[in-house]
Amino acid sequence: MDIIADASVFMAVVLNEHDRDWVIDKTRECKVLSPEILPYEIGNALIAVNKKGRLNDKEILKAYDIFQSVPVRLLAVNIYKAIKIAVRFNIYAYDAYYLQCCVKNKLPLISLDNRMCNTAINLNIEVVE
Repeated sequence: MDIIADASVFMAVVLNEHDRDWVIDKTRECKVLSPEILPYEIGNALIAVNKKGRLNDKEILKAYDIFQSVPVRLLAVNIYKAIKIAVRFNIYAYDAYYLQCCVKNKLPLISLDNRMCNTAINLNIEVVE
């Protein structure tokens, strides 16, 4: 099965967070896809973690290396349609990119972000639980 995964899922895996095993279990038999902005979002999230003092510079680079080893197919995003979703649900465009990929490709979403999951449900997108 193909599945759209958001940045929260990747961050849980690369940072070895408590949801890591759940994510791996739920995606084990899946082909993981994500919007083409994913590497940029992961880079930004890792820098935010670094600024909070959770990981040092070397650990951040190691985490990005781990991210790059995760097999994921990156998808083009229809930014116009994503912005329409963002405006409709008052969410960030970055979140709407994932949802637009789900809608366009008729694929389920896996996310650790409750607001993202609730918005997906409102768009009739299947959410992995």
